[in-house]
Amino acid sequence: MADLNSLLADLRAESAELESLVAQLPAAQWELPTPAAGWTIAHQIGHLAWTDEVATLAATDARTGGTSFTELLTEAAARISTFVDEAAAAAAATPAPELLERWRAGRAALEQALCAVPDGAKVAWFGPPMRPGSMATARLMETWAHGQDVADALGVRRAATDRLHAVAHIGVRTRDFAYAVRELPPPAEEFRVELTAPSGALWTWGPENARQRVTGPAFDFCLLVTQRRHPDDLTVRATGDAAAQWLTIAQAFAGPPGEGRAAGLFG
Repeated sequence: MADLNSLLADLRAESAELESLVAQLPAAQWELPTPAAGWTIAHQIGHLAWTDEVATLAATDARTGGTSFTELLTEAAARISTFVDEAAAAAAATPAPELLERWRAGRAALEQALCAVPDGAKVAWFGPPMRPGSMATARLMETWAHGQDVADALGVRRAATDRLHAVAHIGVRTRDFAYAVRELPPPAEEFRVELTAPSGALWTWGPENARQRVTGPAFDFCLLVTQRRHPDDLTVRATGDAAAQWLTIAQAFAGPPGEGRAAGLFG
C-alpha cells in the first residue's frame, strides 16, 4: 500500500470531491433521502464528521496512552444496533453550514492526529486495531462509500479515479472479517483478485495460481464490498464456489453485517 502521506492526500482529494457536491446545496436538499434507509444527505455527512472525530480520539489515545476511545467502545457495545444511527441523527439535526464546518474541522484534526501516532503503534477501532495508514485507508473507503450515497441521492454520476485502489485493498483484506461477523468459517485457501483500475492498470492480490478467483472493474468491486450495489447489478465475476459465496457477503466496513442494496434498485 501507499505510504501515510499519499493516503492522506487521497483522503483529502476524496473529501474535497464530496464536499463539492454538498457545499452549495440549499438547506432543503440536505434533507433528501439517500439509498441508506432513514438517512438523508445530512445523515451521511454527519456520520462522516462523527466518525472522523471518533477516529481522532482513537489516534490521540494511541499517542498518549489515553482511554477515551476504550470508554466509547464500552458505550457502543451497550447499544450496538443503534449507536451509529443515533450519532448520525444527532449530527443531522445540526444546521447545514455548521455541520459542513464540523466535518471540515474534523478532517483536519484527524490528519494531524494520524501523523502524530508513534512509529509501530496501532490505533484502536470498532474492528481490529490498525496502523495509521490503514486508518487513513478506512476513512477514504468510508468517505467514498458515503459519497456514493450522496451522489445517488442527487442523481450525480461521479468519475472513478485510481483512489479506488485503497477501497479495493481494504475490500480484499477484510475477506475473513466478512465471514467472522456472520459467524461463518473463512475459506482456508487464498483468493486471487484481479481488478481493472479506472486508469486501465491491472490491480492484483493473492497467488496467481489460486483456484478461487474474482475479476472485474475496480469500480464495481468497490461498490460491491461497500455494499452500495447488489452483486447482481455489477460485472464482478467469481471462479469457484468459495469466491462466489464471498461476493454475497463481502464487507469492507466495521460493524454488524449490512443489508446492502436491493437488486435492480438503480436500474
